[in-house]
Amino acid sequence: METRILGKTGLTVGIIGLGTEYLRRAPRDRVMQMVDTAADHGVTYVDLVFNFADYLDAFATALEGRRDEFVLAVHLGSAERKGQYEKTRSLKKCEKGFHESLARLRTDHADIVNVHFVKTQKEYERVKKKGIFSLASSLKEEGMATSVGMSTHDTAVAVDAATSGLVDVIMIQINLANNAMPHRNEMLALCAKEKVGVVAMKPFAGGKLLQQNRTVNLAQHQTGGKALKKKIPKVITPTHCLSYILSQVGVTTVVPGVSSAGEFEGVLHYLKATEEEKDFSGLLVDFEEYVTGDCVYCNHCLPCPAGIDIGECSRLLDRAKQGMTSEMWRTYEMCPEKASACTECGLCVQRCPFGVDVVSRMKEAAILFEGQKSNRSSTNL
Repeated sequence: METRILGKTGLTVGIIGLGTEYLRRAPRDRVMQMVDTAADHGVTYVDLVFNFADYLDAFATALEGRRDEFVLAVHLGSAERKGQYEKTRSLKKCEKGFHESLARLRTDHADIVNVHFVKTQKEYERVKKKGIFSLASSLKEEGMATSVGMSTHDTAVAVDAATSGLVDVIMIQINLANNAMPHRNEMLALCAKEKVGVVAMKPFAGGKLLQQNRTVNLAQHQTGGKALKKKIPKVITPTHCLSYILSQVGVTTVVPGVSSAGEFEGVLHYLKATEEEKDFSGLLVDFEEYVTGDCVYCNHCLPCPAGIDIGECSRLLDRAKQGMTSEMWRTYEMCPEKASACTECGLCVQRCPFGVDVVSRMKEAAILFEGQKSNRSSTNL
């Protein structure tokens, strides 16, 4: 594993980290297997995005006896309400949630206290006014965190934070799909200049970039044009995607979200890949435009008043469009609330950082998975 210094934190991290968003409901033995695999391959950066009790308990067990081998990022403002993820800007809830996370993890500190998902510049100003950055700084001064980070999907917010002196690390999506994103490269160069470490998330755009030779919806152009159907190249691999990201100025590490040991091994193939396998140059012509509007299953749209796991329903919808399987049916049936429970309140649309028409997608998922129930017994799934 190649290592890099995470900006002015001084922390040494492997260039490939572990994103854990898809391990939210994973059984403890799978979490332990993932952490074992990480340790075996020199993966050190672990992003702990949730503060659900069972999720943190599983990681506490997996990290027992080797906590110091890993750089843990714990999110400040990622909360839970009635079993669902919720973003909070309550100073009291943020502080309480952070202390609870450390207690669950059975550690006295986080390496990164990460101010969670700052969507817009307006929200950035609100977060500062609320005192959440000050809280993060206090936690650092008290020894409960080594460094302060922030996650966002907005390059302007990243620029403001990088030049403010408030953060040591920025977590932001970097992938081939935003190769031509306006001002992205300037933002990365600025982070490098300011010695702010960059943690790249969404390396596969929610898996869409790995759907070889298929047409996927990467939605509307940033300028507001109609939805774009994009043909993914015939030959594109996780190694291509990771090689591209790690070649970008300022990027320290990338945190792929993986849900199984098989997926993780596929990602870690990068470590033994040849230079030919890493060569992404032929793909750049396929990503000359930047588009938004595609769901990457991040669940920043939650909590849903109807209790729908929107990210999971959306992920199943996209996979089912490429061909329904019995496993997809079973996974959908296990969802706490089905897509048909959507009341069209629109809160999810307001929260979505990617401009996704969530309500329409839930309608589509309900028709696909529930409208065909009567025909399930006659299908060859």
